[in-house]
Amino acid sequence: MQRVSARAVQANLSPLPRIRNIIAIGSGKGGVGKSTTAVNLALALADDGARVGVLDADVYGPSIPTMLGLSGRPDSPDGKSIEPMRAHGIEAMSIGLLVEQDTPMIWRGPMATSALTQLLNETLWGGDSGQGLDYLIIDLPPGTGDIQLTLAQKIPVAGAVIVTTPQDVATLDAKKALKMFEKVEVPVLGLVENMAVHVCSNCGHAEHIFGQGGGERMATQYGVPLLGSLPLEIGIREQGDAGMPIVAAAPSSTAAEAYRNVARRLVEELEKRPRAAMPISASLV
Repeated sequence: MQRVSARAVQANLSPLPRIRNIIAIGSGKGGVGKSTTAVNLALALADDGARVGVLDADVYGPSIPTMLGLSGRPDSPDGKSIEPMRAHGIEAMSIGLLVEQDTPMIWRGPMATSALTQLLNETLWGGDSGQGLDYLIIDLPPGTGDIQLTLAQKIPVAGAVIVTTPQDVATLDAKKALKMFEKVEVPVLGLVENMAVHVCSNCGHAEHIFGQGGGERMATQYGVPLLGSLPLEIGIREQGDAGMPIVAAAPSSTAAEAYRNVARRLVEELEKRPRAAMPISASLV
């Protein structure tokens, strides 16, 4: 893989020293498979040779530790910074790694957004290599609330990806997420249509359980690319629950190849963006 360049972010921000490109993965509603998509896209990018991390921005319902099979607490070498945890060749950080699994985060918005910025800024991303990360995937909570506003105002984001399912109720909410990113001047790199088709493992019959073409219609309506469609397969759910995402567990599977195709389209769209005006740390060049 060729060297990854930092791409332009919001006008009043500059890329972070350890991270070339932050990619936000959002959705208008829950239950569309956003976290599963985020994790498998991260693994697909890493398979293509990139240095990748995942930040779980859903402080109320963190799922990244489970999906990556992570347990225990991250180390802090100096009592201030945090070492990211590692799984399947990528780095990860989540509030779920710092609290007990069944502990609820009963926080108002400012506390949640403060936790997000601390996790981002105090984690030693790419510390082992000294080369930083090419991509940090931020798995956002659903909706358009405090976390998303903090992301837009304080975190330098190179681009966003919207995850939806084909059905009308999902695309209706996904449109709100897309318009939110447009309003805060974060470029939407494209849409991902998840759970697009189910192929019966017994007879091979393909069925569009959640409808057909919703992502494509939305992409056309708003003039953004459809990065790809992902299947509805029991293996994706089973492997995610087991802490071994499908891209790592079954790299030659049809589902894994679909994630890799989406990841490559994502990189293509990101590389169309202007390069960052401000150079990042010389150690990462």
